[in-house]
Amino acid sequence: MLAQVHSCAVIGLEAQPVHVEVDVASGLERVTLVGLPDTAVRESSERVRTAIANSGFFYPQHRLTINLAPADLRKEGPAYDLPIAIGILAATRQTISELDDTLIVGELSLDGSVRHVNGVLPMAGMAQKLGFRRLFVPAIDAAEAALVEGIEVYPVASLRELVEHLCGKRTIARREHALQFNEGAEPVYPVDFRDIKGQEHAKRALEVACSGGHNVLMKGPPGAGKTLLARAFPSILPRLTLREALEITRIYSVSDALPPGQPLLCTRPFRAPHHTISHAGLVGGGRWPKPGEISLAHRGVLFLDELPEFGARNLETLRQPLEDKIVTISRASGSLTFPAAFQFVAAMNPCPCGYYGDERQQCTCSLSAVQRYQQRISGPLLDRIDIHLDVARVPFQKLASLEAGESSATIRARVEAARKIQEERFRKWGKPNVLVNGDMGPAEVQAFCEIDEAGRNLMRAAMQQMNLSARAYHRILKLSRTIADLAGESRIQVQHLAEALQYRPRLLAG
Repeated sequence: MLAQVHSCAVIGLEAQPVHVEVDVASGLERVTLVGLPDTAVRESSERVRTAIANSGFFYPQHRLTINLAPADLRKEGPAYDLPIAIGILAATRQTISELDDTLIVGELSLDGSVRHVNGVLPMAGMAQKLGFRRLFVPAIDAAEAALVEGIEVYPVASLRELVEHLCGKRTIARREHALQFNEGAEPVYPVDFRDIKGQEHAKRALEVACSGGHNVLMKGPPGAGKTLLARAFPSILPRLTLREALEITRIYSVSDALPPGQPLLCTRPFRAPHHTISHAGLVGGGRWPKPGEISLAHRGVLFLDELPEFGARNLETLRQPLEDKIVTISRASGSLTFPAAFQFVAAMNPCPCGYYGDERQQCTCSLSAVQRYQQRISGPLLDRIDIHLDVARVPFQKLASLEAGESSATIRARVEAARKIQEERFRKWGKPNVLVNGDMGPAEVQAFCEIDEAGRNLMRAAMQQMNLSARAYHRILKLSRTIADLAGESRIQVQHLAEALQYRPRLLAG
């Protein structure tokens, strides 16, 4: 007898329908599993056999053919255990076979219990889009699936429970749609700007960076507070919208990185990989490509501490995502594109010992050693960083002060006001995909970054003295536009250009 059960595969961040076809025929016992399965899928036959027996059902002692269609779509992971088991039981008439409106996913334990699988959110979205009425998922993943409206989600604890539900012997309580998200809620981050003493210049620069979506490189001696400033950075970014929260949650669902008991991420991600990270770990990849750290930082912050210690290949690979906000991973079997709209924040010491230019401690490095250390970061990558920030030591008087600084909530209010100005500007101009000044192209720069004669004179002198590239020139104009938006000015003034110019990198003294 032939039975068919609907399941799905996750390719990149998207789910694709998979039909699990099970045929039981006469002959010697043999299991044939076809349909481009990986090792985990091929091993499912043993898990399914034991789970069926331990759940009180009989496993057919005949020839079994299991087909995962379409045959040219790769299948990976253990999510097909449960639909294969249901297919076998339906083919042997131990449960109903009318499952046309039902999609089933889940991994089986040997005792028949159903375990967690990755990518339930995109699976639920696909099921709703294709018109499935019911979705059976592991009980631990039901809250995540219930984020999608328009489909009945049933949490399954065991194979026997699901079979009895399908046969009408018991009822699994449906998980109600529960998308609880308050866009106006105050996010909670581990570090608040009020707790950072001093560093007013750095705080101002980070506020500008958040307001326009600009990338930042902080340079200073050890212990100056670079890492603390970076960890406080997400707290002044605008609050997440529901669309952004679902985008982030989808990536984390596929990557199996959702925190336990938290089906929807409500704060912006902060990713800080170690400099020993592999290329695939940073940008994504693997035999079957998965999102890397730059995609896990989507709509949040990617912080690279000790930037020169990262491999040259890793750093150069960041150039394309910083411009295009996506990363494309190509393999012989095809290409996958992952989102990578993150704000890049990096920190580094000025030299190998860390004290070049420090007022209190003498640097022990030669000038050539300092130059070699700083030249580990290529010019094209530096050109894509709008704000180069020198972070100095905090004097004792400020460290010992009991006076609290400006809170992240106060700074965030100014950032959100500046972002709203930008959003309205681009919407009126018919550019809804451009959200912040940092995303502007040459046409937008020409339209919105007009400067007067005094500003042109200043930029002309800066181009000659600082040897700026065309990209750097455009980035200074975009940064000036953000500073003007923070000040509530409709036109870029000389003081806005002057502040933007001071964020350019300093040359080494000879």
